[in-house]
Amino acid sequence: MAARDPESADASVLLALAQVRRALHGKGKPAGAREACATAAARAPADPTPWLGLLLLECAVGTDQDVVRTFEQVRARYADHHHAHHLMVARLAGRRTEAGPDPLHEVYDFAGWAAEQAPADSPLAILPVIAHAERYRALAAAGHESADPATSGHWTGRRARQVMKAAFDWWLEWELEGHPRRLVDLNFLAHAKCCEGRGAEAAALFHRIGRYATPAPWSYPDRDPHTAFAAARAGALGTA
Repeated sequence: MAARDPESADASVLLALAQVRRALHGKGKPAGAREACATAAARAPADPTPWLGLLLLECAVGTDQDVVRTFEQVRARYADHHHAHHLMVARLAGRRTEAGPDPLHEVYDFAGWAAEQAPADSPLAILPVIAHAERYRALAAAGHESADPATSGHWTGRRARQVMKAAFDWWLEWELEGHPRRLVDLNFLAHAKCCEGRGAEAAALFHRIGRYATPAPWSYPDRDPHTAFAAARAGALGTA
């Protein structure tokens, strides 16, 4: 469609996303993907999607300044953009891993700030949980945390428990059945509750999830996500 109708805004957006995907898989050049995103953004100035595509690219190959600048462009068009905030958290979590665990790391500050800025019913309330998992991924990859998240102790500190409780309480009150990325949040929250040792709460989440596992965070730091999800689900539901 994009090739036949190059002036179409929708076609430009789809082409830009395709170019980003090619670049991320080593089949295209980042410069070409950036140009396609810029063209799409010019043709659909109110649409955050071209900027989201560029954010995906910059998080993989860009500088910190490029990432922040692109995130702000997404946020200017959609302040509570779920995927964009998750990308930012994943990027920030990988900074300064050489220092080891740090309860004051910037990723926690960012996630807390975003959750506070969002409306009460926004699923960004769960972003601090995402930040915790992403920081674990980065620390485990750097050798500062156990390769087994359930035994790492990363989810058992006072601050971590406060974050997990607040997120679970939010879910009990505000669960958004129709949100297109709800399974992402539910999987992160169930993973956190399993790692925290809160089996009953994890079971409630697994009932909502069913068998719809998302690769993240079950693959963290280097595990087969389906095997990890199945084991955690079976344990929480008492079928292990």
